[in-house]
Amino acid sequence: MLFLTNNHSFLDSIKALDRAVLLAINRANFPALDTVMVLASNRLVWFPVYAVLIGWLIYHFRRRAWLLLPLVVTAVALADSITSRLFKPFFGRPRPCHDAALFAQLHLPDGCGGQFGFLSSHAANSMALAVFLTVVLPAGRFQKIKIALFSWTVLLSYSRMYLGAHYPTDVLGGAAIGALLGWGAALTYQHLALRWWPARV
Repeated sequence: MLFLTNNHSFLDSIKALDRAVLLAINRANFPALDTVMVLASNRLVWFPVYAVLIGWLIYHFRRRAWLLLPLVVTAVALADSITSRLFKPFFGRPRPCHDAALFAQLHLPDGCGGQFGFLSSHAANSMALAVFLTVVLPAGRFQKIKIALFSWTVLLSYSRMYLGAHYPTDVLGGAAIGALLGWGAALTYQHLALRWWPARV
């Protein structure tokens, strides 16, 4: 009984901290930042960037891109599917903007979105991509690209809390799932590339 009581108290503390951090981020708003965060969260805005990135990967990896691209797409697709189709309906945790106790306190420049928020698909997708490319790109090179990838992931994840769409734990959990999938796909790429193309290009 004491264990259950302590465990319940711990979960309550996590939930309280989750709400406090969310409100602190959401309330630190102003019009120009609203625009930045809405754009950051809009997946359509990033499509041209994805197209350029795919072109660069094909140019840099050449024939190996036929292995790399399906693996990175699979990692991102799994991150999206697991968070959206498995975790969200299974846990059924409402987004902050769908929480009646929080709704009136939130600044919502981009509306609310879907009903459930645990875990964040934005955080999972972007982290899967960032981790995958950080692992497969040669060490000591392309540092600016790697920094840009993680900066983009941080911006995207922050925007989800700023917009009142996700709690911090939604974002952290999504990022963890994405990191694991990106890392696993990167290791798969390295293993297969070594077998199929023993000589480094």
